[in-house]
Amino acid sequence: MTMNIIFIDIRNHGTYTRFMLRIALLIESSRNYGRELMRGIAAYAHQAGPWLFFHEERALGDPLPRSLTRWAPDGILARLAGEKLTRQIRALRLPTVDLYHEDETQDIPGVTVDQSLIVNQAIRHFQERGFQNYAYCGFTQVLFSEIRETVFIRQLKGKGISAHVYRHPPLKGNRGLAAVEAHAEKFASELARWLRGLPKPVALMACNDMRAYQILSVCNNSRIAVPEEVAVLGVDNDPIECEFSNPPLSSVDPNASGVGYEAAALLHRLIQGHPKPARRIVLQPRGVVARRSTDVLAFEAPEAAAAVQYVRRHALEPLDFSKIVRDLRLSRSTLERWFQQHLGHSVNTEILSIRLKHIQELLLTTSYSLAAIARRCGFMHVETMSRVFKREVGVTPGKYRRREKSP
Repeated sequence: MTMNIIFIDIRNHGTYTRFMLRIALLIESSRNYGRELMRGIAAYAHQAGPWLFFHEERALGDPLPRSLTRWAPDGILARLAGEKLTRQIRALRLPTVDLYHEDETQDIPGVTVDQSLIVNQAIRHFQERGFQNYAYCGFTQVLFSEIRETVFIRQLKGKGISAHVYRHPPLKGNRGLAAVEAHAEKFASELARWLRGLPKPVALMACNDMRAYQILSVCNNSRIAVPEEVAVLGVDNDPIECEFSNPPLSSVDPNASGVGYEAAALLHRLIQGHPKPARRIVLQPRGVVARRSTDVLAFEAPEAAAAVQYVRRHALEPLDFSKIVRDLRLSRSTLERWFQQHLGHSVNTEILSIRLKHIQELLLTTSYSLAAIARRCGFMHVETMSRVFKREVGVTPGKYRRREKSP
C-alpha cells in the first residue's frame, strides 16, 4: 500500500510552528461516510487550528500504520473496528476519540449517531406513505446492521406490526465489511425468492446504501417493481450509490459530518486536559433524503391517495380547511378519517410536518431571511412560524440554522 501522509496547515499560514496540534486520522476514505467524517473534522480544525493531519489510505479495521509513532501525534481520531487496532491504540496512551463503536468503551470516548433515531426516521418515512407491510435486509454478523435490525423489529412490534427479515448465510472469519458485502451478493437468487414472497406493497429498510443497491439490482433482474411493489430505503445518503441506483435511492442522512465535527471538538478538549465524558456523545441523524425508490403512496383506496397527494402538493400554501374540502369535494369528517386510517394523524399534523421539513431545508441550504422562509412555507407572519418551529423542534429557527450548519 502506498503511503500518503498529509501535512496540512489548516490556517494556511505557510510555515510550521511547534504550536500546531498533530492529529492522526485513522479513518477510511473510500466511502462517503468516512469522507463526511473527515469533512466535519476539517470544519472544526478550520475554527480551532492550526492543526497538522496524518492520514493514509486505509480500509476499516486495518492495523496501526508503522510510521505513526515516529510522527508523534498529539491525539488520534479513529474508527476502531477490530480488537487488534483497539489494543494498538490503547498501548499508545494518547488522547483518542473513537468514531466507530456502537457500544460503550471504558477507556476510549466516542462520538456516534443515534441508531434508534435512524430507524425511527426510516419507519416514519414509510408510515407517511401509508405502508402496512415492513421488511428489513442487512448484512449478517455486521454490528451496525444487526443493531438497526433489532431496533427495526422492536419499534414495529411496539406498533403491533411484525417485520419480515432476510439474513444471508454468514461469512466465516473476520473479513471486514467489504468482504461481507461481496459475500452477500452470492445469494442474489435466494434474496429474489424472499422478495417475491413478501406481502405487497412492502416497505423495505436496508442496513446501508450498498445493501440497498444490491436489493435494487435483484429487483430489476427479477422484474419486481420499485417502488410500487417494494419501496427501498438505505442509510448513509451516499450520492454515488443513491444516484446510480435504478431507481434513485432514498436514504437516511446519518449526519456523519456532524459526528466528525463533535469528535474533533472532543479530542481538542482531551488534549487540553479536560476529563473524558462519562458516556459517548450521541448525535441525531439529519433525516430521510427522499428519491424515487420510495416515491409512492401504498393506499388501497385511490381516492384517499389522491386526497393525501392534494394536501401534500398544497401544504406550503396558506390553506384553510374550507378550501381543501371544497377542492376535493369531500366532507371534513371523511378527509380526517382517511388521514387517520392511512397515516395515523390529522390533516393539520400532515401540513405542519411538511412545512417544518421545508423550513429546516431552507434554513440549511439557503441564506434566505426568516421572513422569506415564512412566506415560502405558508406562514403569514414570521413570528407565527418561529413560535411553531420552536414548539415542535425545541429551538428557534435562527439557533437551529447556526447549530446544524456548524460542521
